[in-house]
Parts: sequence; structure tokens; C-alpha cells
Amino acid sequence: MLEGKDYSDRLVVSELKNGSEKAFRFLFDLYYQDIYGYSLSLLKSKEAAEENVQDVFMKVWQHRENLNPEQSFKAYIFTIARNQAFNLLNKAANDLVLKEAVFYESQKSHEYGDYTIREEDCKKLRKQAMKQLPPKRKQIFKMSRKKGMSYEEISQELGISINTVRNQMSKALESMRVFFQVHDEII
Repeated sequence: MLEGKDYSDRLVVSELKNGSEKAFRFLFDLYYQDIYGYSLSLLKSKEAAEENVQDVFMKVWQHRENLNPEQSFKAYIFTIARNQAFNLLNKAANDLVLKEAVFYESQKSHEYGDYTIREEDCKKLRKQAMKQLPPKRKQIFKMSRKKGMSYEEISQELGISINTVRNQMSKALESMRVFFQVHDEII
């Protein structure tokens, strides 16, 4: 048995498939906020989310003849929204200008109040946490995290066992975690 909403969605999608602008407007008004909220959660930028919504409904209109009224329209448009958002994020990861626009500028559009940590503050906290580490542990930590060396490479370069490297990294990470917990009023 079809539920009322499913049945009405199918009728409206059938009308849209036949080129009804009224049906398109109805579906746009019905799903706009849901698609916008979903896009915003993925893209973290109001402008990018707004553009994504417009692109989703542009695709719906352009490919209306291919719509299947028997399939969930909501699932269809959420899939389009997700795919387009992922495509934009992938493109942003490879495009420096776009990366700044999406990942850094988007932070300005959201008010996080006291929870916002500026990048400089994070760097200072990390440096302070690293200063607390004993010299050998600090060296191992830097080799792993800053130089990207494997535990095996570190053990060979320093002439110590891989278990010692593991233990020192574990202690370094625990020490830093405790440091950040103590200083979480800054965060």
C-alpha cells in the first residue's frame, strides 16, 4: 500500500517528467531546505551549498525525461547532491585557489564563537606541548610526524629497537594529549 506522500511525489514526478514547470517548482520548494542543509553539512560553506542546490535542481530539470516516478525522488536528488559535493571537494583538494575558498574561507562563514581555534593558536599549543617532551622522545616524534618516517626507518637511523620507537611515540602522544586536556580552556 502506498503512503500518501509517496503517492503524491510519484504523481508530481510524473508531471515533471512530462515537462511541467509547476511540478518542478513544487518539488524545488518541497526539497530545497533538505538539500541545502545536506550540502552545507558536506561543503561547510553557505555559498558552495547554495550553488550545489542550484546545480542539483538544474540537473533534475535537464534530465527530467529520464526520471522514474516509481523510484524515490528524494533519494535521487540526495544522491545527486552528494556526488556533486564530493566532486567539488575532490576538485578543491587538487586546486589551491578552490581549496582556500572551500576549506579556509568557509570557516569565516560559520560562527563558532569561543570554540574557534585560530591556526596560529594551534601551532603555538603544539610547540608548547612538544617542548614538554624529553629530547629523545621529541626527536622520535618529529621524525615520525614532521618527516613522515616509519617506525622502522627511525629505529634504523637512531640505532634503537622498533619497540623503543613505538613506546616513545606512545608516550609522546599520551603526554601531548594530557597537555591539550590541561590547556583546553584555550581551545
